[in-house]
Amino acid sequence: MEGIRHKMVNVNGISMHVAEKGEGPVILFLHGFPELWYTWRHQILALSSLGYHAVAPDLRGYGDTEAPTAITSYSCMHIVGDLVALIDSLGVEQVFLVAHDWGAIIGWYLCLFRPDRVKAFVCLSVPFMPRKPQMKPVESMRLFFGDDYYICRFQEPGKIEAEIARYGASNVLKKIISSRKPGPPCMPKDNAFGIKPDTPITLPSWFSEENLSYYANKFNKKGFTGALNYYRAFDLNWEQTAPWTNTQVKVPVKFIVGDLDSVYTTPGMKEYVNGGDFKRDAPMLDEVVIMEGVGHFINQERADEINSHIHDFIKSF
Repeated sequence: MEGIRHKMVNVNGISMHVAEKGEGPVILFLHGFPELWYTWRHQILALSSLGYHAVAPDLRGYGDTEAPTAITSYSCMHIVGDLVALIDSLGVEQVFLVAHDWGAIIGWYLCLFRPDRVKAFVCLSVPFMPRKPQMKPVESMRLFFGDDYYICRFQEPGKIEAEIARYGASNVLKKIISSRKPGPPCMPKDNAFGIKPDTPITLPSWFSEENLSYYANKFNKKGFTGALNYYRAFDLNWEQTAPWTNTQVKVPVKFIVGDLDSVYTTPGMKEYVNGGDFKRDAPMLDEVVIMEGVGHFINQERADEINSHIHDFIKSF
């Protein structure tokens, strides 16, 4: 991958794999589910060539980073602790933050807990989700979307891992990455991923068999439990963040989402993003960009445009 360096760093009691390239101000890239540092390959090459130090870890539980066994080890406090230690290891006070999907959720927690460490945040796909003290999140999701809602289906340890094993990591990853079905994502009990052995899954033009092979090899080696434990810690995060109820995020933000993204097309999300509530919760929200004809994996599907959006925003700081 054209000069990308790899190293292991000890952070917060675990060993973390980090990919990096370039010199200059640090841009910290946080991947989502079910991905790896590799999701940022286009951004690492582009932004490092523009005078930045691009840093993309495998988050706790993913890829070549350590995966503790306990679900409680995947709370927002643990993951943000990992990131603060990573930033410290880079010898800088602040970073530009770019994050997608679960990385974005963790990114919002980092901005909430340690705004002093983030110069500006380019957030892809998942807006800030303020804590609702009335009800735990998983219970709330079950109420709104039913038992088949994907986050509800991910809750029972071992259950969805067995489904993945049944169809194989490669097929499951292919199905998730190629899906463009609007939200909310639901998973029927008989066939969670909708994989039919006699119906081949076609990869999108922006994701090659080589890319798929890299992902599948890492997930076959690591398994999916660490990645799924982020979902299983949803309620724990809710409990731990009670002190931050009704707290605004005070970091400059640019938010980018595809109009076909299953997050953006989940009922209520468009109204939140565009109706003023998002700006109320993140008052330093500078811009919201809705990209037409784009799905969830936006930084890979429209890599050049995302690279430009990132650079245009952070160069002013």
